Amino acid sequence: MPSKRKVELAVLALCLNKLNVKKKKKKKKKRRAEWVKKWLLDRDKHTHINLLSELRTYPSDFHNYMRMDDETYHTLLEMVTPLIEKQDTKMRRSINPHERLTATLRYLATGRTYEDLKFTTCISPQALSKIIPETCRAIYQVLAPQYLKFPTTEAEWKEIAKNFEERWQFPNCLGAVDGKHVAISPPPNSGSYFYNYKGFHSLVLMAIANANYELIYVHFGTNGRVSDGGVLGCTEFYSKLKQGTLNLPQISDNGLPYAFISDEAFALREDFLKPFNVRVLNDHKRIFNYRLSRARRVVENVFAVLKSRICLQLDNIDAVIMACCVLHNFLRTNVSHQYTLPGSFDMEDPDTHEIQNGVRAGESNIAPLASGQTRNSSEGAKRVRDLFVDYFNNKGSVAWQNRLAGLSDSEH
Repeated sequence: MPSKRKVELAVLALCLNKLNVKKKKKKKKKRRAEWVKKWLLDRDKHTHINLLSELRTYPSDFHNYMRMDDETYHTLLEMVTPLIEKQDTKMRRSINPHERLTATLRYLATGRTYEDLKFTTCISPQALSKIIPETCRAIYQVLAPQYLKFPTTEAEWKEIAKNFEERWQFPNCLGAVDGKHVAISPPPNSGSYFYNYKGFHSLVLMAIANANYELIYVHFGTNGRVSDGGVLGCTEFYSKLKQGTLNLPQISDNGLPYAFISDEAFALREDFLKPFNVRVLNDHKRIFNYRLSRARRVVENVFAVLKSRICLQLDNIDAVIMACCVLHNFLRTNVSHQYTLPGSFDMEDPDTHEIQNGVRAGESNIAPLASGQTRNSSEGAKRVRDLFVDYFNNKGSVAWQNRLAGLSDSEH
């Protein structure tokens, strides 16, 4: 009998224990997560769009916030709306083009993260991660045909060369070429594929600028591991240059051929000028290096204005970079006095011709190409450069060049 009683008590204890466990599980059961945060649903109440409406009565504040004036902004909005407009559904109201474009422009202007940007836009980071690349691609699509147009005729190339000669006293220059490593967050298991000489993962942005700080060609996407001398060879521009299909003009009345100008990272060609190495400099070559550097700094200034503080995921960075490039030309054309304020570009004193540096691209997320190794340039390429050396030291000399090239004689 006692043993039977013990069994009954044991069974009862087991049942009570199971009942207590169930109660504890119910207590520990978490409250179901919200599908979307309430304050995000109240977008109309909290969004920065309300602030933007107020800023229209204060043009300078509107410009500081959007990096363009109200008229220019609405011109851009009208152009991109057909590509980014979405339909409302029974479940929710769509994010309209105005909200999409303002979020994208604030992202490009500030480099803020999606997580941070959600507090002013009242749009979730998940939605922003889709909206911003999509809007960037729309911006490039509508602006590129007009504002990032590559020259196709001899007359267009000559116009670029004329502007370089008038503004920078460098004749027959078809464009200033440069490239930068742009930092990326590499995809998993990519190893050293994107790893560059500066010690970070990157893709290379190649660009050609005209004398007015506008881009005429952009190529983005070469992985950072490619040697800097080989980056140019990955572009469509260089393929056409070697094939002779760019419709470039030939020798001009001054006896000089037409050429692009670059820095030490690129190879010397008959149609590509670069400075002399410091180890072989004499007075005449110093003059050439000064004159080339003076004209070539336009592309350095463009990169400085475009510099990005954003380290992006690989699948979105192309859209952001290309949108930045075409927006640069769009704003330079339409509101240059507002877009590039004094101090943005290098300023040359009209009397002394000394340079006061403008902004420069930092190297946290954007870095220059490495100086190229000494290459065996063709005799034809060397002769072309020597023609420019002779021109700058004789017929094409300017009064201040000796002094600013660091020579003892103050005037030439």
